[in-house]
Amino acid sequence: MRNDRQSHRHRSRLRRRQRSSVDRTSRSTRTLALISLGVIGLAASAYAAVSLTGRSHGELAAVIPNQTAAKPPSIIGAPSVVDGDTIEIHGQRIRLNGIDAPESRQLCKDANGLEYPCGRRSAEALDAFLAEARPVQCTFVAWDRYHRFVGDCRRADGASVASWMVEHGQALDWPRYSHGTYADLQAQAKSGKVGLWTGEFEAPWDWRAGHSDDPKPSTNRKFNLVNQGQIAQSYSCQPRRYCSQISSCEEARWYLSNCSWGGKLDRDSDGIPCEGLC
Repeated sequence: MRNDRQSHRHRSRLRRRQRSSVDRTSRSTRTLALISLGVIGLAASAYAAVSLTGRSHGELAAVIPNQTAAKPPSIIGAPSVVDGDTIEIHGQRIRLNGIDAPESRQLCKDANGLEYPCGRRSAEALDAFLAEARPVQCTFVAWDRYHRFVGDCRRADGASVASWMVEHGQALDWPRYSHGTYADLQAQAKSGKVGLWTGEFEAPWDWRAGHSDDPKPSTNRKFNLVNQGQIAQSYSCQPRRYCSQISSCEEARWYLSNCSWGGKLDRDSDGIPCEGLC
């Protein structure tokens, strides 16, 4: 009798193990089926997108964001100013998010209707503002098509760089990317007639559209400095200077030719220093 009970218990345990094994196999099969359907669906969507848009697979990869790519860490350091909406820290170009400043070669009109280099003026204002509280910290937002790090930047005292530029009329709120973040500050600058708002100007994005066919300076261009002796008496390699601190193209060229740090003035290595001046 006891042997019968033991045999019955043994058969019961065996049946339970078999049912458990079947359940696990069934769940695994369903999971694999769902994954396969998902992969097939993504592949079909990608193929359809390529077929409908005429884009190559490489172009499609550029359109679809890489959701698995890790965001780069924030960049902290002493910035150098490239123009009114772009700085550089540790060799990385950083585009200020959501604003647009006049281009380096752009001219605007002041309250008296006289033209002035508003692009250079904007860069100088940015340089002076950043110098008051270094270092600057920039938090990553996106990469732009020029592979610049687009970021929200703040000075060491917490002041927003983009906000200050718009508030003081040195840059514009760019609704296409800011979604109106700086619209109120821009309205204040406009009503207060500060910076660009003291006179007349063309929105930087419109100015670029109208000058997109401008020829680029030749990379083989040679410069013949005149009055070299007189210039040498006026300029010195100490201390180092930035484009915003240089008053003429001749001065910038002298630094480029004579100072160990002169190459820093020619950021795109085309032989032309401080292109807002030259």
